[in-house]
Amino acid sequence: MSETIAGVVIPDSPIAAEATSLVRETTTPLLFHHSRRVFLFGSMQARALGITPDPELLYIAALFHDTGLVSPYRSDDQRFELDSADQARAFLRSHGFSDADADLVWMAIALHTTPEVPYKLAPEIAATTAGVETDVLGMRLGNLSREEIDSVTAVHPRPDFKRQILQAFKEGFEHRPDTTFGTVNADVLEHFVPGFRHIDFVEVIENSPWPE
Repeated sequence: MSETIAGVVIPDSPIAAEATSLVRETTTPLLFHHSRRVFLFGSMQARALGITPDPELLYIAALFHDTGLVSPYRSDDQRFELDSADQARAFLRSHGFSDADADLVWMAIALHTTPEVPYKLAPEIAATTAGVETDVLGMRLGNLSREEIDSVTAVHPRPDFKRQILQAFKEGFEHRPDTTFGTVNADVLEHFVPGFRHIDFVEVIENSPWPE
């Protein structure tokens, strides 16, 4: 029997169940509960946005979106969002999903920390970002009722979440600081890594090898 939280049905297909087990077993309780909330809040925000994402694809995107912060999924040479997206795409392809669906989930994850752009794209992409922005930043909480929020957090609690997610971000990419260029991730390292200074876009232009 499928599980329903705050009126949102959790996908219970074999691939959804396998993804749930995989992410629960290979990440952390913090990231697992956060990722499930991203699916739930993303589904609710989709209603407010008037869009209808495919629940299964949205669920996979939500579950995998932060896997690139932790071993065995994180790399040393690219943004954590890309590690997460690569893992999700490989997972879907290995289970017979079309390249189109796998690429759609890849894009949803790759862009989930990019402001505004996802809302101009497919519903699955927009809803993934909406779920992330609601859970991490508190954006558009006003679209949700107190009862809906309480129903979600009763199943997937977020005690000390602000501090813990920032710590997870720091630990996820402090070993690859150059990958944070031009992203919100640089802000995390500037706050928590002594001596770190983000790569300045103006300085990159001014110091480029082009002669004036």
